[in-house]
Amino acid sequence: MPIAAHTRESAARGVVHLAHRIREARRADRLRRRNGARAADAPRGADVHLCNAYTLALADRDPELLETLRSAALNLPDGQPVVWANQLLHRGAALPPRRVYGPDLLLDVFALSQHTELSHYLLGSTPSVLDALHRELRRRYPGARIAGTCSPPFRPLTARDLQQRAEEIRSVAADIVWVGLGTPKQDRWAAELCAALPVVAVAVGAAFDFVAGTKRQAPTWMQHSGLEWLFRLGCEPRRLWRRYLFGNARFVQGVVRQATRPVRVDGRAVLAGADRLNPARLVGQGPEISGGIPKVRP
Repeated sequence: MPIAAHTRESAARGVVHLAHRIREARRADRLRRRNGARAADAPRGADVHLCNAYTLALADRDPELLETLRSAALNLPDGQPVVWANQLLHRGAALPPRRVYGPDLLLDVFALSQHTELSHYLLGSTPSVLDALHRELRRRYPGARIAGTCSPPFRPLTARDLQQRAEEIRSVAADIVWVGLGTPKQDRWAAELCAALPVVAVAVGAAFDFVAGTKRQAPTWMQHSGLEWLFRLGCEPRRLWRRYLFGNARFVQGVVRQATRPVRVDGRAVLAGADRLNPARLVGQGPEISGGIPKVRP
C-alpha cells in the first residue's frame, strides 16, 4: 500500500495544491459548458487518508479497505510506527523522521488557505464537537472559509445518506471536505465523496475532537516515542483495548513479514530495504504526487 514520504509542511502544501488544481478544473469545466463546447470528462476529486498502525492492520484483513487505500490519491503516515516501518523497509533512503499528524494537517491547511478562494466543509463527530471545532477554527483562522458542517446520524450510513451529503457539499461549493467518522468508515466515505464530487476529501480521524479540545492529546514526548496509543488507551480503555491489543500485534506481524520477504532488485533477491546502493529502486515504487514526493510501500 503506498504511503507518501511527506513532511508535515509538504503534506499541507500538497493538499492545498490538490484543492486549487481541482477548483481550477471545475471552473474550466463550467466555462466549457457555458460556451457550448463539447463536454470533456468531469473533474475528479482526490481522497487523502491519514494512516496509522490500526488503519494498516485493518487493511491487512479487509480487502475492500485495502483497495480503497491502494487507489487513493494520497496516503499519509499518521502514526509514528508507520514512519519507523518505512525507515526499516527502505533503509537506504532518506525519509522524513516524523509522522504527518492529522490535527496538525487540519490546522496547517486552514492556515495556508486563509484569504484564498478555498472553502472547507466539516463532516463527522457530534453536533457539540462540531460547534466547538467551528468556533476554534474561526478564532485561529478568521480569514479561512467554512462553507458548512454536518454531524451524520450515529448509525450505519446508507447510500442515501452519502447522496444527501454530496448534494449539500455541491450546493455550498466546498473545496476541501474534512471527514471525521472513524476508521474505516471515514476512509470509505472520503473515497466515495471524491468519486461523486470534484473535491479533496480528507479522512482525518480524531482531529475534530483534538482541535475542538473535547479530548486530550498525548504529550509531545509520547507522540514522538510512538506511545500515543498507550495514552489514548489509558483515556478510553473500554473503547480502544481491542483495537490496540489486536491491531498493533497485526501491524508488527505485517512489518516483520515484509521485512524478511525477499524482493527482486536488478535480477537478484535481497531483503526489503537492503539495497543501499540504489535505494530509488525501492522508494520509487508507485506514482509520484504533487511536488515530486515519491510514495513508499510499508
